[in-house]
Amino acid sequence: MPPRFPCRRALRTAFVGLVAGALSGGPALPDAAPTSRAPFGGLALPPAAAAEPRAAAAEPRAAAAESPAAPPRGAALGLVAEAPAEGPSVATPQGFMVPYRETLPGVSVGCTMIPLPGGEFLWGSPEDEANRSDDEGPQVRVRVAPFWMAQCELTWAEYRSYMACYQAFKQFQQFRNQNPPAGNPTAEADWQLVRDHGLPRGSARRGDVDAVTSPTPLYDASFTYGAGEADDQPAVTMTQFAARQYTKWLSRLTGRGYRLPTEAEWEYAARAGSTSAYGFGDDPALLDQHAWFEANADYQTHPVGTKAANAWGLHDMHGNVAEWTLDQYHPDVYARLAPGPLDAAAAVQWPVEVYPRAIRGGSWYDPADRLRSAARYKSEEEEWKLSDPNAPLSPWWYTEEAAMGVGMRLVRPLAPWDPSDDRRVWEADVDDVQFDVDARLDEGRGALGIVDPELPRALEALKRLNP
Repeated sequence: MPPRFPCRRALRTAFVGLVAGALSGGPALPDAAPTSRAPFGGLALPPAAAAEPRAAAAEPRAAAAESPAAPPRGAALGLVAEAPAEGPSVATPQGFMVPYRETLPGVSVGCTMIPLPGGEFLWGSPEDEANRSDDEGPQVRVRVAPFWMAQCELTWAEYRSYMACYQAFKQFQQFRNQNPPAGNPTAEADWQLVRDHGLPRGSARRGDVDAVTSPTPLYDASFTYGAGEADDQPAVTMTQFAARQYTKWLSRLTGRGYRLPTEAEWEYAARAGSTSAYGFGDDPALLDQHAWFEANADYQTHPVGTKAANAWGLHDMHGNVAEWTLDQYHPDVYARLAPGPLDAAAAVQWPVEVYPRAIRGGSWYDPADRLRSAARYKSEEEEWKLSDPNAPLSPWWYTEEAAMGVGMRLVRPLAPWDPSDDRRVWEADVDDVQFDVDARLDEGRGALGIVDPELPRALEALKRLNP
């Protein structure tokens, strides 16, 4: 368990203003190019997609480095017809994958997505690796298809825009019970747009394809922000369900498919082609250049992207915060699988229990050996919610210090997953979690709304109706 921390500033207010400012007024984002579908987002490796990156970023990059240029309107975000003269790219049948910036409409809040090549790797650690744990082997050879991964961990600036939807969804809901304004065509159109994005109180329509829950307001903001609350610090203490819902929110808003990485994808990205204990080698004495951890973090998270990137241009794969994956944690997962090679889709351990879930990367309060590429973590449920006064316990937030080192990172597969997989990628995946969500919604203590590319316009309409 990490040490206790002094209280920080209380929860920031004016959520509606934040979300309206963060999501409104921007240009429409281009749709992704159509691609053939493959099992679970193209995790089966296409024969022509195993090329290495054209260039890789091995040197440290500042967090404020210049973002990739936006593509021309109508172009596929992250795909270009010709290999760029410089910078990383991955050749695929659809074109060349390149870095791109996913920005919430109208503001600079967002993340840079880095293309990663498809290929094979040994998942897990060798028996002779120093400080190896029993749950890291025997190694399994896995094939991974190309995907984009966020250059940095998700920040509070990004996550608070999603949190702000709670108040907006509540106001959308209220407009469903109001009559449209008479004699004002503009106000009537605004009312209809707002009403269309609201859902009745309760959980009856939680199955709508565009319906997303928003996290409830923080019970104790001084705790949640205790390890850092700056916009460029990583967001922490969200449950895996909340992390899944964030990826759905962003996907429905942008029209591009985002999700959490699988455990195999995460380790593949952290290794970046290496077979050593860390992405940069075996010597933990070099970790200070690459990670925030127990020895240098000073009991807090740090702005993302301020340590050296790995060979594929990803920052903070070791330390700062540990990161959610989609998988259930099994201590014997490698023994359950054939030696391989097998497609990454066959390696996913879809959850059937509330906990434990698999977490990777280590955090600011962990020692060096827990930051190794193959080191595995598992979530707790009751232990991480001991201070939660709610009944049922919150499905969106943890309340204990161990969760202050747990955050998330986005991935976007090149090949979209089949819509039949939407539920297990984005939604509550076991009955106990769904019960807690439904109970909150039915009692009016949760918020549910429609998220689609029209949401920014609906938020602008809400501002006009509530001047």
